Amino acid sequence: MTRDNETPPRRVEGQVKWFDPTKGFGFVVSESGGPDILLHANVLRNFGQSSVSDGSGVELLVQETARGLQAAEVLRIDPPAPGDRPVLEDALRLDAAELAALPLEPARVKWFDKSKGFGFANVFGRQQDVFVHIEVLRRSGLADLQPGEAIAIRVTEGQRGQLAVMVGPWESAVSGGSQG
Repeated sequence: MTRDNETPPRRVEGQVKWFDPTKGFGFVVSESGGPDILLHANVLRNFGQSSVSDGSGVELLVQETARGLQAAEVLRIDPPAPGDRPVLEDALRLDAAELAALPLEPARVKWFDKSKGFGFANVFGRQQDVFVHIEVLRRSGLADLQPGEAIAIRVTEGQRGQLAVMVGPWESAVSGGSQG
């Protein structure tokens, strides 16, 4: 429902300019140009994520409000192109088919320090911590994780133990699983 001073939502594709989970918002640049689009953390949470990586491709429903363009709903998030960033060898040794064959497992973030570039998660039912590198987050379209956050991860055995090779929203691990 729109207010008198708002237009109906329209579909926009663009790229995340920046997003700060601590501040609770960021901005998207539309492919068609124009002013930056405000992306609020609540809109992102409704999509099932608490953060999004800078440079990620997005498809949004956008509304013109008295305060400017704002994302009303996130429809799709595509991880940013790898570019020239260094990536983890253990994660790269898997091709797309091998990665897709790994089960999506429900996990909870133990801790993550964006400035250090890594953290750990616990997969339910396992004792061993799973290492989560910031590059894996970026390739998964995320920018940060919060302690206690519920996530879904694909895990492989790295040179130093369990390694997350994909991180996604919690719902992606539980939606296809059994109920109960």
